Amino acid sequence: MGKLGIGEETLLYILQGQDDFSLRQTLEGIKKSIGDHDLLPANTTVLDGQQLPLAQLRSICETVPFLAEKRLVIVEGLLARFEPKGKFSPRKKTAQVTNPENEGKSLAACISKLPESTIVVLVDGKVTSNNPLLTELSGKAEVKRFPLLRDTRLQQWIQKQVREEGGSISPQAVNLLAKLVGSNLWIMANEIKKLALFTLGRRIEEGDVRTLVSYAQETNVFAMVDAILEFKPGIAEKSLQQLLREGAAPAYLLFMLSRQVHRIVRAKELKSQGEPEVEIQNRLGLSSEFALRKTLEQSARYPLSRVIEVYHKLLETDLAIKTGKYDGELALNILIAELGQ
Repeated sequence: MGKLGIGEETLLYILQGQDDFSLRQTLEGIKKSIGDHDLLPANTTVLDGQQLPLAQLRSICETVPFLAEKRLVIVEGLLARFEPKGKFSPRKKTAQVTNPENEGKSLAACISKLPESTIVVLVDGKVTSNNPLLTELSGKAEVKRFPLLRDTRLQQWIQKQVREEGGSISPQAVNLLAKLVGSNLWIMANEIKKLALFTLGRRIEEGDVRTLVSYAQETNVFAMVDAILEFKPGIAEKSLQQLLREGAAPAYLLFMLSRQVHRIVRAKELKSQGEPEVEIQNRLGLSSEFALRKTLEQSARYPLSRVIEVYHKLLETDLAIKTGKYDGELALNILIAELGQ
């Protein structure tokens, strides 16, 4: 970790990683540590680093604060512009960086000369360790990395968040919650709030998670699957936007959609083989009676050809996101539009 400027105060922060929830919490902490909170909004500038001319960045950073000691400049996506070719696929057109190594050095030199009245925070998603700008700035900045939480670290975070909500949770409930929601902490925090209210001070148990979390999520996903399979793009789009507003990540929604369509195909196969419902439930790994009933209903209602068509489109969409052809939200919107034709 490095310090920029004279004295002990950090003037340059680099916040980067895929755990956007923890990253944004840290950013809010930085804001709270800066001077007069009433004057901070007037002295805060948020910039799109993917489009920002570097000369403009210097000009903004050198602007004198208004009636305050400090100004805050937040730059989103600047490091991504310096990613080695082939490692980063931006969501939108990015200003060209012709020589990342040299331009990284120039920008680092520029930032090193900024006035002590300006605090700069660079905010990015996942970037590689050999990013030229990150390499140049690491020794001059306080670097905080936010990888997605998984396994034990995710379970510890769940327990901590439950305590902050004034509740307690059993180990079995922690494991199930981690399995159902995964690493998206925006969704996880929202689900924990609902569970804390639902249990009214008693310990959160596995049954509470099954009742509240899985039911709510699967109900919304079932509705979207129905709309897609029935050629109703308007309803599917409305369901998608509602889920996104509630904090669901596009990758998570794509996984849920793919999983449910795959379940429908498997349910059709097992039903045709004469398997009893209990065996189908076990084979599909369905934890609730509600999920079993809905899956069997969908498998009976829709022809196999339509279900397979949708499943293949979901796989294509997943590939388009992973290769950087489209960002997640755009890819899902294109998927719904194509399947509604």
